[in-house]
Amino acid sequence: MKSTSAQLEADVLIIGGGPAGIQAARLLRSSQPDWRVAVVRPEDFSMVYCAIPYAIEGLFPLEKTLKKDDLLTGVGAELIRGAISRVDTKGHRAELQDGRSISYRKLLVATGAIPVKPPLPGMNGENVFTVKTEADARRIIARLALNAGCESDGSDSSPKQPAQKAIVIGAGAIGIEQATAYRAHKLEVHLVEMQDHVLPHLIDADMAAPIHQELEDLGIHLHLNTRLESLVGEPAVTGVCLAGEETISLDPKRDFVVVSVGMRPDIDFLGEDNFDRVADGLVVDEHMRTSVPDVWAAGDCVAYKSGIDGQALGGKLATNAVPMAKVAAKDMLGMAAAYPGFFNGAATVAGSLRIGGTGFTETFARSRGLQVASTEASTTARFPMMPAAGHVKIKLVIEEGSERIIGGQVVGTEAVAERIDLLTFAIQRGATASDLAELSYAAQPWQTFFPARNAIVEAAASVSSLSKAS
Repeated sequence: MKSTSAQLEADVLIIGGGPAGIQAARLLRSSQPDWRVAVVRPEDFSMVYCAIPYAIEGLFPLEKTLKKDDLLTGVGAELIRGAISRVDTKGHRAELQDGRSISYRKLLVATGAIPVKPPLPGMNGENVFTVKTEADARRIIARLALNAGCESDGSDSSPKQPAQKAIVIGAGAIGIEQATAYRAHKLEVHLVEMQDHVLPHLIDADMAAPIHQELEDLGIHLHLNTRLESLVGEPAVTGVCLAGEETISLDPKRDFVVVSVGMRPDIDFLGEDNFDRVADGLVVDEHMRTSVPDVWAAGDCVAYKSGIDGQALGGKLATNAVPMAKVAAKDMLGMAAAYPGFFNGAATVAGSLRIGGTGFTETFARSRGLQVASTEASTTARFPMMPAAGHVKIKLVIEEGSERIIGGQVVGTEAVAERIDLLTFAIQRGATASDLAELSYAAQPWQTFFPARNAIVEAAASVSSLSKAS
């Protein structure tokens, strides 16, 4: 990295130090060790974001979620702590808020996304939190008073006693993981969701009943088909008003609200000009190139398409950000690379249950105009005579006519993520129900049902047999 006082120079400037930024920097440096690669990161540390709920739960210190800087510096990338205030794309220069500037040949925007708060009264209350950053997590941990020596967050409402009640708005994966973390601290927890079931973007309603039961068994109060109307009280919230229900009262010095209703791209610093963009982020092509020459983008700040139907689709997952960053870096290096689109395989946990989904849900597929059918199959997760045999239920979403697999959902007690990965691969490769019905699989008493049955194969075979019968 060349520099003259406040002037820095780089061959490649990466804005953002999350999964996409780290992946791109490492690939660029390993392929072109002579290139000067600079990564600008406003946070003190990059984090393993999906581990935050478990640090809040108290399974390990929050520090274990912080990534080491040598992920970047160890490969020779330059780490610059600071925030970008402006990018001059014509002059190939970025300005930092502290007055420094960086010139570049190529630019990768990998700034991720930030939590959205609904435009409702009370959302700026002192005890209203989102969950994304280290600071977010520390505020919640302080409010929970996980240990007697926890530090105050510096606000007037810093708790003198542990929290006793938490209201979580939004029952996606983040919401469920937060709700169960607070129950581990024996708080009274309310989980509020506008849709008629939890995880509405991951699974269909007909797969949700055991999850609802599990959450209720944990002592979480579910408010489904329920809209948040407002938060009342200043400067801290004293009540949560839900449509058609009484207000849930809060102690403003002890209790809190967590909002987990969605994310928006963190691209305001780019201004209004030059870039093609939509609400979901910067528009890129299959090589992760933006509409501006010499500028690529990857990760949660990007708007892209589905790998199933080629239409616009959200895909704000670290498991999308990493391959997108690989494509961007390879394209910068002149290597052939293209990103096929989002398939959105994802998994979460609710108590003893593991839940996963990939591709389109049945409901979402129909909203996109696709003609689909679905099928289900269930087995125990181990040989039935084994201790804690558990269970697994599979749902497949199939395009009518072609029998192409376009979605899969799994709810069970173990090995859910692995099954979701297999179903995602089937969707990526355009596999049909007939293809899956011929899947060659393993069997072992501790890990699967009897050799004669496999839930994925059974679900796929039922589609194939129905098709032949008709």
